[in-house]
Amino acid sequence: MASDLIAFAVTTFVAIFAIVNPLNATTFFVVLTRSYSNAMKKAVIEKAILAATVTLVVFAFVGNTVFLVFDISIPAFRIAGGLLLFSIAFAMMQGERSRTQLTAQDRQEALEREAVGITPLGIPMFAGPGAITTVIGLMAEASAPLDFARIGIILASILVTMSVGWVMLANADRVFHRMGRIGVYAFSRIMGLILAAIAVQFVILGIQGAVAQYFMPLFGLAPP
Repeated sequence: MASDLIAFAVTTFVAIFAIVNPLNATTFFVVLTRSYSNAMKKAVIEKAILAATVTLVVFAFVGNTVFLVFDISIPAFRIAGGLLLFSIAFAMMQGERSRTQLTAQDRQEALEREAVGITPLGIPMFAGPGAITTVIGLMAEASAPLDFARIGIILASILVTMSVGWVMLANADRVFHRMGRIGVYAFSRIMGLILAAIAVQFVILGIQGAVAQYFMPLFGLAPP
């Protein structure tokens, strides 16, 4: 039991950290706030982390109501979420920024806003569709049946990831200076590869669930 929780904790943290990818947001933060004062940078960081944390936590608890409202099965959502995550991971491995995280229009509008910490830095840079999908998918797994230990692990993974993000943004200038663009791109590709493997796992679990829920009863077989 303990080994299963440890494995779940590792997988959960890696999945959330990889899709949030704080380093990716850090590079944008450096460019976005290069003319900001230190006090303004601190305010932007606080707003970004708070907005992203609240968004992911809220979707973690209410996201599963989507299944009831739209009559969506968990296997279907896992397959769809896995395909979405894989598209994001593929873009990361190609050195591109996924369109589900930031568009050219978002970047241009960000320069004209004061609350850039909320949009686009907090949402969708930190808490984009991919991160929301990941959290909902993980919470669905922890809620069927209800497992408070796994729910706690998911929430802790969100908080730890956002804490790491806060530290990286607070030290963005130094991180970017030491790693350089090549280091950032290399890190993004590694995170993309890990995320791709997790996305495939989501699809596999979804297919297994679909077979057990829809196809096995057709042949009079009991789900495992």
